[in-house]
Amino acid sequence: MAVARRILDFGRQAVIINADASQVYRDLPILSAAPSADEMAQCPHTLFLHRDGAQPYDAAQYIAEARAEIGKAFAAQAIPILVGGTGLYIRSLLDGLAPIPPIDPAIRVAVRALPLVDAHAELASLDPAGAAKLSPNDVTRVARALEVIRSTGQPLAAWQAQKTGGIADDVTLNPLILLPPRDWIRERCATRFDVMVAQGAVDEVARLAMRGLDPNLPVMRAIGVRELMAVARCDADL
Repeated sequence: MAVARRILDFGRQAVIINADASQVYRDLPILSAAPSADEMAQCPHTLFLHRDGAQPYDAAQYIAEARAEIGKAFAAQAIPILVGGTGLYIRSLLDGLAPIPPIDPAIRVAVRALPLVDAHAELASLDPAGAAKLSPNDVTRVARALEVIRSTGQPLAAWQAQKTGGIADDVTLNPLILLPPRDWIRERCATRFDVMVAQGAVDEVARLAMRGLDPNLPVMRAIGVRELMAVARCDADL
């Protein structure tokens, strides 16, 4: 918002474009810390809270939508500001997306059902170099790497070497990276979580749980959803 205001000071319009995988879902405005209605009224925002949690959403869809919004911004002589959130989305938009074929649904279900330690061990056997780059505790990336090699027979790195469609060579980038002290970050995280709970995050997640969605959908795997669903169940049992 501060950058957008500075751009306005110089007589240009700014458009804030979401690059956070959880803030796309209208189901999670509190838990994803999406911009408030007041903030969005101060400056054009796009790709926030525009998807229903029942709809799967991935990097390929994000790239298509983000490219379109960036094009609209440039056409209106505005400066697009990408903000987030999800490194995969930003990297894929800038560098392109690997042409990985659709994953066999049966393989995806089987991989997601594996205990993490078993998934990482199998990945280490099939793709030692790929496994070495991933934390054994990184549920999402380990599962993705394993389902790709199981389904396609090639490691993820081989597909990533074929990336196409990135915009990095077509635009002028001005990266702004915030690096506050770690102690400040920890305190801020704790405070933000308390604020989320006070604003109704548990009820928000309870409403999501009542929809009975597939637990493998991205919205159901957003940070905090599983934990607050457990809290909501405990509250309901009291």
